[in-house]
Amino acid sequence: MRAGRRSDGAGTVRPIRYMGDPVLRTECDPVRSFDADLGRLVDDMFASMYANDGAGLAANQIGVSLQIFVYDCDDDAGLNHVGHVVNPVLVAADGETVEDDEGCLSLPGLRFPTPRHGHAVVEGLDLTGAPVRVEGTGYFARCLQHELGHLKGRLYVDTLKGDARKAALRAIRSTDWS
Repeated sequence: MRAGRRSDGAGTVRPIRYMGDPVLRTECDPVRSFDADLGRLVDDMFASMYANDGAGLAANQIGVSLQIFVYDCDDDAGLNHVGHVVNPVLVAADGETVEDDEGCLSLPGLRFPTPRHGHAVVEGLDLTGAPVRVEGTGYFARCLQHELGHLKGRLYVDTLKGDARKAALRAIRSTDWS
């Protein structure tokens, strides 16, 4: 685990689903019950993300097809952001498009230059159903866009084009998890 990451042991580590699992290609359902089960799910998501040294994790990556993601990552100013968003909506993705290496817990060991907007705003709900608004720049904006893609049944390699996409698909075919 990276230095500075929290690990309070509140959740249970669940197995990460890899590319090829149908749950990753299905649009997730909205959360309708804001109860203790939702709190346990968020705890499990954090535990699973930290156990795999991730910066973000969508619920479908642990096999739960609900619109929720967790995150723990820095922005371009070095500020750390930790939290979750239930039923998130991307309300803005703007600014300069930056192409930088991106990876995914559902495609372990692979990283490819992926274009993302340098600024993102997400609105949704917290565990109690109260509204939240999360705004990010740099790596944090990348994380927000990445996790929202998961909830729509997309993986970051779906955004790649041309030679980068061909290289990614070749690399995926040669993995032992595909």
